[in-house]
Amino acid sequence: MKKLAIAVLSVLMLACFAAVGLAQGNPRGTSTLTLKGKTVSVDYGRPSLKGRTTDDLLGSLKPGALWRLGADKSTTFKTGIDLAFGDVTIPAGEYSIWMQRQEDNSWKLLFDKTHGQWGAPAPPASEAFASVPLMSKTATTPVDMVTITLRKAAGGGTIMIQWGTLEASANFTAK
Repeated sequence: MKKLAIAVLSVLMLACFAAVGLAQGNPRGTSTLTLKGKTVSVDYGRPSLKGRTTDDLLGSLKPGALWRLGADKSTTFKTGIDLAFGDVTIPAGEYSIWMQRQEDNSWKLLFDKTHGQWGAPAPPASEAFASVPLMSKTATTPVDMVTITLRKAAGGGTIMIQWGTLEASANFTAK
């Protein structure tokens, strides 16, 4: 009887661990960039449109509302060097990043000092460490899965966020 109980408990524990592992059903993506010998990286969930549009999924966000910028666990932005997004400085460290819809349907990129949390509910935008405006345009080639890319640019880099026809970006320099 004792062996049966141990076997049943073992199977139940295995099932629980499998369920936790599968709970994040979307693949993860990463992008890295080296500036002045230091690493800048982003780790994010990659949901698919699955026949929907970004307007279907993000169009209902009211001005001021946040999008987790991916899926499942929050998107993590790490930088080993201080970065300047225009006149906003993001110190070296680890952050979760979110996109906030603005009144004019433009977007801002928000940096939150809390990271690794599940993507919903979003943290209060008022508690974000910093925010920077994103340049938005309609992509000529839609992208089915959320894609975040870090690329080198003059004196620094660019973060590019693509999903469906949404394309948003911000430039930064290494300090």
